[in-house]
Amino acid sequence: MISFRAKVLAGLLALIGVVALCWWALSAAYGRGEAASDLRWRASWADQRALQAKGIAAATTAARTEEQRRQEAANQVGSDARQQQTAANADGGSADAAGERVRDQAGKLAARASCTAGDSSATERSKTAIRAAMVLSDLFQRADKRAGELARAYDAARIAGQACESSYDALIK
Repeated sequence: MISFRAKVLAGLLALIGVVALCWWALSAAYGRGEAASDLRWRASWADQRALQAKGIAAATTAARTEEQRRQEAANQVGSDARQQQTAANADGGSADAAGERVRDQAGKLAARASCTAGDSSATERSKTAIRAAMVLSDLFQRADKRAGELARAYDAARIAGQACESSYDALIK
């Protein structure tokens, strides 16, 4: 017969086996639960990464579109400014030609004043008139030349200021 000790030992071994079996079953169930939870988290993170990637792509596209709009606006402003500058230069050339004609007329007038009759008193008066006419002609030529320079500088500054303002307006729209 089996002794009491052997029965206790057999019972103890059976108990250890049952505990080990329960431990193994619980461990396997925990591992499956942990794996399932890990898969859910990984799927959630993958979804988040996909959403972030779409957001970044949309933001990048929007930024590029805005940059292209601003660049096109700046290019248009530059083109308009160049056209205005060309028109101002043409107007300045016309004004210079008109000024040159007026200066030539003033020079001819001063030269005509130097041609006088043989009267000596008229000649003395004529010399004074010639000097005055020459001084006035020279003064007029210098004033007209300076006015042309100032007009060109003003036109250039005005066009540049308007281009700057238009460029700023295009950027903030």
